[in-house]
Amino acid sequence: MSGITGAALVAGIVGRPVTHSLSPVLHNAWIAAAGLNAAYVPFAPTAGGFAALAEGLRGGVIRGVNVTIPFKEDALACADQASERARLAGAANLLLFRHDGTIFADNTDGLGLLAALAIQAPGFDPGAGPAVILGAGGAARGAAAALVLAGAPDVRIVNRTADRAVALAADVGGTVRAVGAEGALKGANVIVNATSLGLNGGPGPEADLSAAPDAAVVMDMVYKPLRTELIARARARGLRTVDGLEMLIRQAVPSFEAFFGVAPPANVDVRALALKTIGKSA
Repeated sequence: MSGITGAALVAGIVGRPVTHSLSPVLHNAWIAAAGLNAAYVPFAPTAGGFAALAEGLRGGVIRGVNVTIPFKEDALACADQASERARLAGAANLLLFRHDGTIFADNTDGLGLLAALAIQAPGFDPGAGPAVILGAGGAARGAAAALVLAGAPDVRIVNRTADRAVALAADVGGTVRAVGAEGALKGANVIVNATSLGLNGGPGPEADLSAAPDAAVVMDMVYKPLRTELIARARARGLRTVDGLEMLIRQAVPSFEAFFGVAPPANVDVRALALKTIGKSA
């Protein structure tokens, strides 16, 4: 379609800041390729304004929103129903506004993480050994929940504020536990940076990769730059790596399906579009 009409389906992304988000690039490219009467737009409420925004969208004013930093835990709190993934994570990155006035919360971060691992680290088995997650925010919660559900035998949370790591472990439960940085990477099957450290080329999280096994996979949720400081160190160490852009794309797929009722067209190279947007080459 060349444009939208008054019958258009509308979805969006909520965050603060949100200007850096690549989600509108991905979703609107898929919308155009599928010929949908739809649009995907950004929202940036004030720091304490997420609940008011969500309440105002009840009843299907728009189809739904993805949610990013710092509102993922707020998103779950405002929902009437939630998926097992979101409940286990204690955070949501997807809200659907139903016509009956209720809000449904889901968390596709973990789906994106597992799909990205499967694509960029072929043969990776989440159940083969310990997972280490650096960070304890909403993204870390989604990753921990997904890894528990995927059978990870030991999920270690490392965070500069120990209390937050302990709270995350208590909330998710299962095989999740808070640990100190020293010795955390011993025997690790996968190491995931779920913090914003490394964004815009800054230093990544302090992680002694020399302590990780040669078979460990290192994943960085940060995708700007694509080759973060952590990814560069992991490659220098000879470890397999998975980038945050692949995770972003893979978590967007189930969101698109939930919003618009169809799968994203397979003939759109959204990775190339995203790389062009952030000024990087593959």
